[in-house]
Amino acid sequence: MIPVWIELIGVIAGLIGVIAWFPQIRRVWVEKKHDGISLPTFGLVSTSLVLWLFYGIFIQSIAMILANIAALSCILAIIFGVLKLR
Repeated sequence: MIPVWIELIGVIAGLIGVIAWFPQIRRVWVEKKHDGISLPTFGLVSTSLVLWLFYGIFIQSIAMILANIAALSCILAIIFGVLKLR
């Protein structure tokens, strides 16, 4: 079992990582701009996040599970927004 203080560091890191996607989500969904967004790149990032999510599940890390679910949600919001605009 991972100590709580280590999980807390992971949760904070995950939260910061998720917040980093907010400007991109705003740009796509509010400003309706999608120039410069590479769907293949976002597809690879999504695949990576799914694998990290499985890893977090296997090692039973709440921080990794929550961070990857949240980040994957952000990435999927961007992908669906871009697809809607295109």
